Amino acid sequence: MNLQRTTPVFLSNSAPLSHFDDPSPERPGAGSDGDASLLDAYSQAVTSAVERISPSVVNIEVHQNAGRTRSGQPREHRGGGSGFVFTPDGLILTNSHVIHEAARIAVTLSDGRRMPASLIGDDPASDLAIIRVDEPHFDEPGLIAATLGDSQRLRVGQIVIAIGAPYGFQSTVTAGVVSALGRSLRSYSGRLIDDVVQTDASLNPGNSGGPLVDSSGRVVGVNTATILPAQGICFAIGINTAKFVVSRLLRDGRLRRSYIGVSAQTVPLHRRVVRFYDLPKETGALVLSVEDNSPAKRAGLREGDVIVALEGQPVAGVDDLHRLLTEVRVGVSSTLTVVRWTEKLELKIVPEEAK
Repeated sequence: MNLQRTTPVFLSNSAPLSHFDDPSPERPGAGSDGDASLLDAYSQAVTSAVERISPSVVNIEVHQNAGRTRSGQPREHRGGGSGFVFTPDGLILTNSHVIHEAARIAVTLSDGRRMPASLIGDDPASDLAIIRVDEPHFDEPGLIAATLGDSQRLRVGQIVIAIGAPYGFQSTVTAGVVSALGRSLRSYSGRLIDDVVQTDASLNPGNSGGPLVDSSGRVVGVNTATILPAQGICFAIGINTAKFVVSRLLRDGRLRRSYIGVSAQTVPLHRRVVRFYDLPKETGALVLSVEDNSPAKRAGLREGDVIVALEGQPVAGVDDLHRLLTEVRVGVSSTLTVVRWTEKLELKIVPEEAK
């Protein structure tokens, strides 16, 4: 009798047996139904973003001149990629390598309409280009512009969706997360593209130039490259970089950059030289050759000089030099700091606009 009285008291200080033996399937995270609800939320985020951006994504077909056949007929190479409409009047953003040296460009919209397009501006150094479709007829539906986001607000681990129209297959979608931010990627022109977004949302062949969007369907990047041996490491140019490039391409048709006329490579500096002159970097840009009648030649720069600063900004190598030679340096006298043997010199140089 006493045991029967004390048993309820013991159980009252513990969780009921049913709490452990019979988990409620309606509790979030309990059992397979909880996992399904989480999967549904992820799926809804992806599908919602795709529905918003898909009408703006286009397939781009490019025809390039490839000489002539033996009979004298013109020969063409065909290629292509993806892009997206970012203004209602038909401006499309894509990669430079997609449309570079194109003789003819054709665009296929998400609703199947196909129309010719023309090049507005091309910047190989950032791998971005703008094309414009011919104005649609007044009785045709208008173009739907994508909403541009802010790549500065991206966070590592955030869901992103890459979408393109490779080979005419509309709305090819891959999803993943932001793997890293602030990466640098070398463009086809040899310059570094800064603030590149790294993602594991794989890029299918032909997806180059398509948008990378967040879960709200806002464009946060322009898909540009993938590293196949690295098993799916993909890169997109941040949309903030693209906004800057677009503004310059629309204003000037190209981006103005300065040059000084040297061929260089990154080399380490002798430790004694670094300590003696208290240099902020342990490497510099070694001048391999100097072009005739160039700003560098007129400034007295010689082969074997190591550039360590431009206008007080440290130069740790060729990429730093490229980064500093912007349009603001064109025609402006600047101080170039070099190490010649063991002597530190300051040369006055006036960079010119790169052709």
